[in-house]
Amino acid sequence: MPTTEPHEQFIEVAGAKIHLLKGGQGKPLVVLHSVDGNLGWRSYHRQLAQQFTVYAPTLPGFGLSQRPPWLETFPDLARFSLWLLQELDLPQVSLLGHFIGGWLAVEMAVMCPQILDRLILVDAAGIQPQQGEITDIFLHGQEGTRKLMYFDSQQVSEYQELFGRKPTLEEREIQAQNQENAIRYCWKPYMYDRSLPWLLPRLRVPTLIIWGREDQIAPLECGELYRQAIPGSRLEVIERCGHCPQLEKPEEFSRLVQEFSLKT
Repeated sequence: MPTTEPHEQFIEVAGAKIHLLKGGQGKPLVVLHSVDGNLGWRSYHRQLAQQFTVYAPTLPGFGLSQRPPWLETFPDLARFSLWLLQELDLPQVSLLGHFIGGWLAVEMAVMCPQILDRLILVDAAGIQPQQGEITDIFLHGQEGTRKLMYFDSQQVSEYQELFGRKPTLEEREIQAQNQENAIRYCWKPYMYDRSLPWLLPRLRVPTLIIWGREDQIAPLECGELYRQAIPGSRLEVIERCGHCPQLEKPEEFSRLVQEFSLKT
């Protein structure tokens, strides 16, 4: 049986070295991380790698990935990420993105819908709520934001492994770099694209939207707005779960993704 553990590599895109984890077998699934960067090969990656060839790139300017000097805006990031798929020789993929990774997946989809087999949005940024608001994570800082991210951190089986020790100096530098680039890409307007709701009806790809019922970062209203705007999309709400269902409820999360991928 093929291993669900990844191998690590670097891909050159536009002169920048991009860090990538790849593992599993089956159709390609590209997993796009959020503002905290690439947290490594987690249990949900392993579960998805039983059915997909999972690609988990680190976005430019995050972690070990370089940022080319011209890359300054979220549309730049979307165009760059489409180039990354080209360098990976992936003419058609499923895209799965969490928060800014979900926003990125949507921007890539409306720019180039023919690349998509399926689209999976997880507590995604990118769309402006009409009633509530997306929490300003930069105002709360890393520790404050982490407290808001989970309905119950004890449900996160990998919490201690991820956050249970004091970070090293190198890890703190990477965290600061990640935050700097998240601000670069996502500020003014904060965490949304005013034109996106008008572009989403273009999409005809099967779309699954997954949201934690108790998300205190991106309100469930955003998931409803995505569902209303993307034709034929489906919203699945995970109960007793916060902003990171892939970490807080990995089995339920992975089951939803796997069942969705089997549908024609």
